[in-house]
Amino acid sequence: MLPFGLPKTDHLEPTIEPHLKPIQLVETLADLYRRLGTCLESEKSLICIEQYSILSSLRDPKLLRRCLRAARQHAFDVHSKVVLSALLRYERREDEHDGVSPMDCSSFILECPKATLESGCDLNSIYDHCKCYQECTNSADAQISKEDELLTLEEDSDISFCVGNEEIDCVRSKIAALSTPFKAMLCGSFIESKRSKIDFSQNGISVELMKAVDLYSRTKRVDMFSPKIVLELLSFAERFCCEEMKSACDIHLATFVNCMEDVLVLIEYGLEDRANVLVASCLQVLLRELPSSLHSPKVMRIFCSSEARERLASAGHASFLLYYFLSQVAMEEDKVSNTTVMLLERLKECATLKWQKALALHQLGCVWLERLEYKSAQCYFEAATEAGHVYSLAGIARSRYKQGHQHSAYKLMNTLISEYKAVGWMYQERSLYNTGEDKIADLNTATELDPTLSFPYKYRAVSKAEKKQTKDAISEIDRIIQFKLAPDCLELRAWFFIAIEDYGSALRDIRAMLTLEPSYKMFNVRLSGDDLIDLLNHKVQQGSQADCWLQLYDQWSSIDDIGSLAIIHQMLVNDPWKSLLRFRQSLLLLRLNCKKAAMRCLQLACNLSSSEHEKLIYEGWILFDTGHREEALAKAEKSILIQRSFEAFFLKAYTLSDSNLDPESSSYVIELLEEAIRCPSDGLRKGQVSVGTFFKYL
Repeated sequence: MLPFGLPKTDHLEPTIEPHLKPIQLVETLADLYRRLGTCLESEKSLICIEQYSILSSLRDPKLLRRCLRAARQHAFDVHSKVVLSALLRYERREDEHDGVSPMDCSSFILECPKATLESGCDLNSIYDHCKCYQECTNSADAQISKEDELLTLEEDSDISFCVGNEEIDCVRSKIAALSTPFKAMLCGSFIESKRSKIDFSQNGISVELMKAVDLYSRTKRVDMFSPKIVLELLSFAERFCCEEMKSACDIHLATFVNCMEDVLVLIEYGLEDRANVLVASCLQVLLRELPSSLHSPKVMRIFCSSEARERLASAGHASFLLYYFLSQVAMEEDKVSNTTVMLLERLKECATLKWQKALALHQLGCVWLERLEYKSAQCYFEAATEAGHVYSLAGIARSRYKQGHQHSAYKLMNTLISEYKAVGWMYQERSLYNTGEDKIADLNTATELDPTLSFPYKYRAVSKAEKKQTKDAISEIDRIIQFKLAPDCLELRAWFFIAIEDYGSALRDIRAMLTLEPSYKMFNVRLSGDDLIDLLNHKVQQGSQADCWLQLYDQWSSIDDIGSLAIIHQMLVNDPWKSLLRFRQSLLLLRLNCKKAAMRCLQLACNLSSSEHEKLIYEGWILFDTGHREEALAKAEKSILIQRSFEAFFLKAYTLSDSNLDPESSSYVIELLEEAIRCPSDGLRKGQVSVGTFFKYL
């Protein structure tokens, strides 16, 4: 049962986190808050992103989403809106229903793909609805008939442009109004101002294009032309400085961008002619298709090279924000890939502020460390330290250690501890370069300063297991699992249970672990969790689905959340399409503060729901968890109208209680909870509506 052997202390080490980690987190956040209150409106969005980058190490999805919403709310330019809207959608991609396209609108303005293409800042509520769901007014009456166009051409023309053997009759004043160069040519001191016919045959302009230029000069509209002609008009406008025509073509072409195929055709035109809105529309599709678009070589050619970044910059679409988003996704997908390195290099090139440079350099150091290129990693960490990021000193120490300079690494961390106010990670890092009792002393100090660091618990547990003190090892890892449920800690405890042949407990932990990360690989990515479950199933007696329900009631009543997660995972193997089980799973995960996994389970419940009233409840919980209380309340009320149920009343009560309540509102919440208890339910949820819950509102 232990084909790969138990873990060894020599093989354990914490990762260098690829985030900004200030020495004084509270003071840094306080300073950001002060700056937000005193800075210009145009600076607020970027400060929110700085806040986001610092809070990323806390891994709190709700907190990070709040930063992104604030950044998007204060964004002025189209480019920032496009990137932030896509980043918001990426962060909540697990909330979406089946069949939702990346370009579909969530009906809220901050993520609306059409609202992002409008410049300017709207400081209304971040939960406001957008207007894209409104039907467009019928524009048939506004269409100009071909006969009217021809009539206009015949009666107004006073100049002709010759293209080959054809003459295109135009209005001199209207063509002159297209741009300053045309005005100078047709109405200034040039010889063309005296001529009634002008030869345009040598300019590479087709007859169809010149006719379109004439028609646009009269109507100021491009929507009657085919996309091919509009693209030609765009190039014409760029060439002859026709800014109004260029803007009209740019905006109109952007409406044709709906999928990856459209992007790969149109973005080259946009970049060539520096069409800001068209490129923005193309970027929006690429970013909303992440992470899948990251694996397309054609897409990566748009972003990865220095030349590609310069082309994007010429169209107004190369920014630190864009490459920050792209590089984060790339690091999640494959930290050591060449794509990740190239995107981080572009991030470094786009960095202008001190914190931006520090972040880009530190992340490059982390990637090169993962690639086992220790000299390169050290160089980047040193540069990040020079940019003011003290945490990068841990990266320097680790790089030296990997190159065989253990004493140098120890001295560096020793100096760091003596010069700065002690932080948990400093002692954790120094412990790697220490030995014996000094190593354990450093780990103990790290835990005292920061109990959330998992490495000290893991090291102490494995150390005890190596001494054949496996039960003590389990007790040690229990200390962190009690307040921080992490897959790697559950995996480690499962190893210990297997070692003492407690296969039932091992199976429980592996099932709970797979609930958090369904694709988790065990034994250093050498064995899938599902395969290990198959092996352990031969060692443990399996109960029926009815037995599982009975066990779930027991575990739920005794508040054994990990045990409950394991039982639900087992039940879902036999009945994977049961939405109620996914819903219960999400509730447990929320109680354990595993928000991302909880949202994934809740969305699965919503996708699998078999009735309308049930689906409304799940949608309501998703809306509530993402901050849309009014919409969540509306879902609960609609569900109650269809069928009175415990879950619907509880959702309504819970949503109302989430804000400050006056005595009258509190009484109403209690009435809702009492009504919930009167409704039929499987009993698991009713335990949450206890006498203590009522006292909360009295």
